[in-house]
Amino acid sequence: MAGIDLLTGKVHALVRDRHRSREFIELLKLLDATYPAGTAIKLILDNHSAHVSKETNAWLATQPAGRFELIFTPKHGSWLNLIEGFFSKLTRSVLRHIRVTSKIELKQRIMAGITHFNRHPIVHTWSYRPADAA
Repeated sequence: MAGIDLLTGKVHALVRDRHRSREFIELLKLLDATYPAGTAIKLILDNHSAHVSKETNAWLATQPAGRFELIFTPKHGSWLNLIEGFFSKLTRSVLRHIRVTSKIELKQRIMAGITHFNRHPIVHTWSYRPADAA
């Protein structure tokens, strides 16, 4: 699981065996600890069940009003989420043609790749405008 800070380009990530509500909440806690209190954290998410679960909503209800804003992409619109493109780049540049001996080694390589990208983060600038489609 990961998220990209659109202002800095930094990737915040956790590598876990599963992607359930508790792992998603762990990512939310990481983000909460990263940014100053009072800062709004806006997340663009797909419609994965962990993002909309009772457990996730219960945890979000304990947070200060306005701390987290969840914005969902349309169903079958994951390509609209910038992190999906990052995952593709990570797969092509870090994970392609590797051999690992364990799940631990795979996790270490993923995090090493993310650390590498974070050394020189790239801020994404949207170039498409809805008016251009008309």
